[in-house]
Amino acid sequence: MKKLFLIIGAPGSGKTTDASIIAEKHADKIVHYSTGDMLREEVASGSELGKTIESYISKGALVPLNIIIDTIVSAIKNAPVDTILIDGYPRSEEQMTAFDELVNKEDDIELVSVIEVRVSEAVARERILGRRAEAAPGEERSDDSEEVFNDRMKIYTDPLGAIQRFYTDKGLLTIINGERTLDEVVAEMEAFVLSKS
Repeated sequence: MKKLFLIIGAPGSGKTTDASIIAEKHADKIVHYSTGDMLREEVASGSELGKTIESYISKGALVPLNIIIDTIVSAIKNAPVDTILIDGYPRSEEQMTAFDELVNKEDDIELVSVIEVRVSEAVARERILGRRAEAAPGEERSDDSEEVFNDRMKIYTDPLGAIQRFYTDKGLLTIINGERTLDEVVAEMEAFVLSKS
């Protein structure tokens, strides 16, 4: 049985860093994927699914929902260990509903929890735009501008209430305070994942 933890959080919440540190520490039993990584790995595998994904990406088009879901399930089933952390998913009610229907049909995948790494918008803004201020000239990330941050934040927060209600009703939402030090956040998430897997 594959045990799945979805990790959501605002841009700058640290969710990807938290999950990757935990997976590195427990590489014998925990693996971490982001949805972008999974799509790229599927393309690299040369599978039929990968070729279909590549046809969208090469045109700069959004990969359709059903293909993203198929890719996630393929990655979960082929994961080398049984505990899987996926960050940055779901990003919309549509993704959440489609994924829920699919997991309900799969006998060998259990969604254990959806972990929300919660930070205020002020903290997220400070972290993202602070990153820009610390970068050497020419090293700025293209997504570190105020305008891009506002867009990303809106994309995250618009469906958030519905996603929180959905997983709270199922008893699956776990909230971790992401405004503490990296070590504190990682320690709490790590203890929780290990206790459930």
